[in-house]
Amino acid sequence: MESKAIAKFQRVSPRKTRLVARNVQGLGVEDAMNILRFTPNKSAGVIYGVLKSALANASQLGGVDVDAMVVKEVVVNEGPSWKRFMPRAQGRASKIHKRTSHVTVILAEGQE
Repeated sequence: MESKAIAKFQRVSPRKTRLVARNVQGLGVEDAMNILRFTPNKSAGVIYGVLKSALANASQLGGVDVDAMVVKEVVVNEGPSWKRFMPRAQGRASKIHKRTSHVTVILAEGQE
């Protein structure tokens, strides 16, 4: 049985989030939560929250052993970018893209 949770429009770069997501893929839920709790990145906090939500979704299903759940997949997609301008020398301006992410965590029953 699978459980899924999604967080959209998170204000963190998808490239940086994928680096953290790669660390917890395929691990047990408890190990993944410990890794995310002590990783000093903003994206680790975002993935941690989505993982907790997916675990809560799994506990609502009947007959699922929450302790035996494994992080099957963490998908980080790019959301819309906020376009901003930064002042530069000689009266010019340059574009700044503040990127957002859509984070999906899928949990499954099984072995690590």
